[in-house]
Formats: sequence, structure tokens, C-alpha cells
Amino acid sequence: MRQSDRHPAYAEALERLRALGVLYPCTCTRSEIAAALGAPQEGAAPAAYPGTCRGRSDAPDGAAWRLNLARARALAGPLAFTETGPEAPGLHAVDPEPLGDVILARRDIGAAYHLAVVVDDAEQGVDLVTRGLDLFASTHLHRVLQALLGLPAPAYHHHRLIRDATGRRLAKRDDARAIARYRGDGLSPEDVRRLVGLAA
Repeated sequence: MRQSDRHPAYAEALERLRALGVLYPCTCTRSEIAAALGAPQEGAAPAAYPGTCRGRSDAPDGAAWRLNLARARALAGPLAFTETGPEAPGLHAVDPEPLGDVILARRDIGAAYHLAVVVDDAEQGVDLVTRGLDLFASTHLHRVLQALLGLPAPAYHHHRLIRDATGRRLAKRDDARAIARYRGDGLSPEDVRRLVGLAA
């Protein structure tokens, strides 16, 4: 599935969330949010959105749509998800509070990641989501969205991240080298596995 082909499905999901009263329009810029939050201490996790537009009823052109997390959690009730990954296997009670009122849609990108993956996983019948450990916290939010939209809850498996020699994660968005480039340089599959710490 390509997200660019899925706009009608995302729009339908957004409309259902609007009807539940758990979305609100937001026109805050990143700099306005940063100013409202103040400068975090070194090493502190970034704070969630401060709720500047929460309670807003008008929807100006170009506004983003945020999830009112408090309302969403109240409607969804207590939830849990099953994790099979090695770091934290078992049943986890859902607590999306650290993520706050996330953006679910913006005019420039349509549906944001959180909404798109929940809708697309359900459409494709995915019953085990496998992804990096950096997305573990997002699973809490995804369970809330699944409950609100009446979608099934898959099991989850979060794997450790592959990092370079400095500890930085290897990711496409950070311009990490693709495995195909290593293979093109003559490295064998075993060489690549050893390079990323997967060889025994």
C-alpha cells in the first residue's frame, strides 16, 4: 500500500474522530510551541504539546488536526497491548501521556504517521507489527486510535536499533548507507551482519 493512494481512508478515519469530539484544529508553529515550552534542561526529554489550541472550535485554512488525548483516553477506556520483543515482552497497560496531543493530519502531508499506520495495518489485516524500539512509545497512542476507530489490535514486536560506531542509529532520514551500497562495495551478507552487530 502507498500512503499517497490512501487519502480517502484517512479522511474517513479523521471524520470519525471529529464526530467523537477528540480532534481540534491547531495553527501553532514549531517555534511558537518551543517558546511556550521554554528551553528544556540538557538531557531532558522534549515535552509534549502545551495545549495552546486545545478547545479551539474554528478551523482556519491550513490548520493541523491534533488529538485531544485526555478526551480520547476517556472514551477509549483502559487498554493494553501485547509485546513480543526482547526488551519488554508481555502485556503492557496503555499510557500515551508522554506523547501528548499529537498531530494526526496536516494539509501539507495529509495523514500523519500515527493515523496512517493504524488505518493501513487494519486494512491489510496485519496481526504482528514489527518495528524499531524507538517506536515503542507510539504503540500506546496507536492502541488508543485503534479503540476509537473500532479497529483490531495486533501484537507488537520492537527490535533493537542498529547503530554506527558513534552510537547514532542508522536510518534513511539520517542519510545512513543502504545495505545495497555495502553489497556493491563487495561485502558479503555475513560481512554486513558482522558490521551491524548481528553476527554471532
